[in-house]
Amino acid sequence: MNDAHLRLSYLGETVRALYPGPGSPRPYSVLPHRLLPRRLAPRRWWHPGRRITVPVAGSIETYLSEVFGAPVETVLHVRPARRANRKPVLEAYTGGTRLAYVKVGDTPRARGLVDAEAAALRRLGDLALKTVVAPSVLHHGRWGGFAVLALSPLPVRRGPVPAALLAEAVKEIAGTGGAGGPAWHGDLSPWNISPSRDGRLLAWDWERYEVGVPYGFDAVHHFLQRALRRMDPRTAAQACLAQAVPVLAPLGLSAAQARRTALRYLIALADRHAADGHEPLGPPDAWLNPLVDHQESLT
Repeated sequence: MNDAHLRLSYLGETVRALYPGPGSPRPYSVLPHRLLPRRLAPRRWWHPGRRITVPVAGSIETYLSEVFGAPVETVLHVRPARRANRKPVLEAYTGGTRLAYVKVGDTPRARGLVDAEAAALRRLGDLALKTVVAPSVLHHGRWGGFAVLALSPLPVRRGPVPAALLAEAVKEIAGTGGAGGPAWHGDLSPWNISPSRDGRLLAWDWERYEVGVPYGFDAVHHFLQRALRRMDPRTAAQACLAQAVPVLAPLGLSAAQARRTALRYLIALADRHAADGHEPLGPPDAWLNPLVDHQESLT
């Protein structure tokens, strides 16, 4: 089954959960088209393809309209089906203005991640951050058995993140741990950050935020995710360790500390995948164990 079929299958499951019916049907469209499904949006006259009828009475739209005190239309993101942290994500609009991004925890695992992000963002909201800009929590509650988190939209503009800005952001995020030790964002990937017009770093998807981890995990994670775009997992992991010194030097880590941090990060990532029951990089025997075994042979 190809990606389009997987997305459409997951879309059908999600629509049945979030728009259970039975009344007040409204026409929607799969955009940009069914062969490349990325969004389910209220239908407009210019949309290509056939219409899809979605019942909105008693749906997540009704709930969000009550939350925001205004009529809400939703655009549902058609997510990749094979992700450990898969969950419905919507954009909420009123009068053509985007009010919020909304995450819905529709499984026990997703509910835990949604609740963790709400807690992380509330913690960050109490701090006077100078470099990092995170979304604000507009609403966190329950709709039926689902966790619902509405977040303020950030003024995202795509572009390269300067290395110095990334390093300052990593330092500031680590400092949010306070007495609990360094904290990390948990998924400071290129697609989760953006430079702002005022020189700060916009960062979203804080559901993996954690306190008490080795200093520098965010920087190593960012490097690995970039490497995975052009390398297989085993080669990317090797590059992660080989480049640990220049990656972590801006944070003040020594060569020995940098290599140790990179190795601990890779092990922690494998542990995360194991806990999720999902191995996007393949089994650790293939991409991690050879690297760890080699390091042990050198000590």
